[in-house]
Amino acid sequence: MVVAEFTSGGLRGMKAFSYHVLTGRWFMLFASLLIMSVAGATYMFGIYSNEVKTSLGYDQSTLNLLSFFKDLGANVGVISGLVNEVTPPFVVLSIGVIMNFFGYFMIFLAVSGRIDKPQVWQMCLYICIGANSQTFANTGALVTCVKNFPGSRGSILGILKGYVGLSGAIITQLYHAFYGDHDSQALILLIAWLPAAVSFLFLPTIRLMNTVHHQPKEDNRVFYHLLYISLGLAAFLMVLIVVQNKLSFSRIEYIVDGLVVFSFLLLPLAVVFREEINQLKAKTQGLTDSPPQLKVVTEAIPSSNVVEQEVVPAATTSSHEKSSCLRNIFNPPKRGEDYTILQALFSIDMLILFIATTFGAGGTLTAIDNLGQIGHSLGYPNKSTTTFVSLVSIWNYLGRVASGYASEIFLTKYKVPRPYMLTLVLLLSCVGHVLIALGVPNSLYLASVVIGFCFGAQWPLMFAIISEVFGLKYYSTLYNFGAAASPLGSYILNVKVAGVLYDKEALKQLKAKGLTREEGKDLTCVGVQCYKMAFIIITASTLFACIVSFVLVVRTRKFYKGDIYRKFRVEHETGENEMGITKTRNSPSG
Repeated sequence: MVVAEFTSGGLRGMKAFSYHVLTGRWFMLFASLLIMSVAGATYMFGIYSNEVKTSLGYDQSTLNLLSFFKDLGANVGVISGLVNEVTPPFVVLSIGVIMNFFGYFMIFLAVSGRIDKPQVWQMCLYICIGANSQTFANTGALVTCVKNFPGSRGSILGILKGYVGLSGAIITQLYHAFYGDHDSQALILLIAWLPAAVSFLFLPTIRLMNTVHHQPKEDNRVFYHLLYISLGLAAFLMVLIVVQNKLSFSRIEYIVDGLVVFSFLLLPLAVVFREEINQLKAKTQGLTDSPPQLKVVTEAIPSSNVVEQEVVPAATTSSHEKSSCLRNIFNPPKRGEDYTILQALFSIDMLILFIATTFGAGGTLTAIDNLGQIGHSLGYPNKSTTTFVSLVSIWNYLGRVASGYASEIFLTKYKVPRPYMLTLVLLLSCVGHVLIALGVPNSLYLASVVIGFCFGAQWPLMFAIISEVFGLKYYSTLYNFGAAASPLGSYILNVKVAGVLYDKEALKQLKAKGLTREEGKDLTCVGVQCYKMAFIIITASTLFACIVSFVLVVRTRKFYKGDIYRKFRVEHETGENEMGITKTRNSPSG
């Protein structure tokens, strides 16, 4: 019907085409890209953390405790996963909108002095709620996209998680365009309303769709076009960061930069329109072709297949009714089949992946959260803090798209297991930790690049591994369970290691000066020793994560040598055959 209206031309055809685009899966992907592009506010803590520390009089341990609750909220998304199992995606996104605005707006009121100074536990609650909104955005948009493009999940995870990584630099430039420079309180306000507004705008477009027409080869072509656009955006931001670090920008120049960034964000819409036009043209051409091949397909399908398709689900249903869910916890299916939630949680593979992520992502997250304080202790100017966070954001993006696309290529062509790629990424992150521990002049810029890249690269790999090993049936919940490893690592390495050792060194420096800390004053440490021992410990823990990850490589090597996507190709072919049968039966004879 849409095709007929479109080909008829005129206003009616334009309306039909517009409706087709707005309700299509490619526009849904575009909407998800925009939601993800402003969903990474948690990575910007290093920019405004010093404002929180000074305005509320926190020591480093208290600030790192606040950072831990941020990481806890950002990564523990089991609730959002469970909600997504029983509700449409727009419900999940709506909850995220409310949580994002409430959490960060309360922090803004506290830091700006518009309300009485909150208790520490209240600030922890506010930032946990605000950060937890990110899991609702991820679950509502990203998980939905993975299910809509099951045969290209590496590319999907790479591009969408890439935009999440890039969001820190994007929000920073929009912040400069909206509010100018050197106003951390305004940044917190922007983080409160911008992600909420974008998610609210695209609520109706995010939904699960029929994947019968899914064609990975054609889809990958579109994904590469989106990748090229995102690389252009990343390159522009990289150049902009370097220039802004060297020169002082006026308000007009910041506005122009913000408009360029906004244009890059809208550019994927051109790819969406072109793809929808091509699909409509292909459908129009298909309607004019004679259907003899469809009749041949119909006749070639034996009746036994039809009977089998009708009988098997019934048998499966009865077996499920007889079996107990608890009884099968330790009797999971083969890798690649749909695990239940409990089967996945109690599996050795999930335990190994959880431990590797805890100490791997936990270490890089500790470095990211403390970049502002690390830069201050090593004597970098305040302007460099924004540079560090922006570098982490850009290379976070590059790590995500590189690991997503590269792992997909190596897996498809050379059968290289994704856990092997994860092991290499964890090993590389040790370089960044060592650079921070040594405190070599100007090495923090390189450390920001390495840590940003490695932190970003870990997530598409881990999420893809979960989807491949444990199936997609309960992916919403398992996706968020895997992410919960990061805040656990952050608590161990950030709060109990980095924060404690920083305050210990700061008190030692005060004592050497013959001073004592006054109540309500922030506690500051200066010098390489502030973080040296902490990052030596973090380096050792990351090496341990490498060893654990390699164990998973050994365990899954046979699985990844097989055709792990065969299931989805069979479903696609079955769907195409069923469509052929329907069209043949409905086609006029003669």
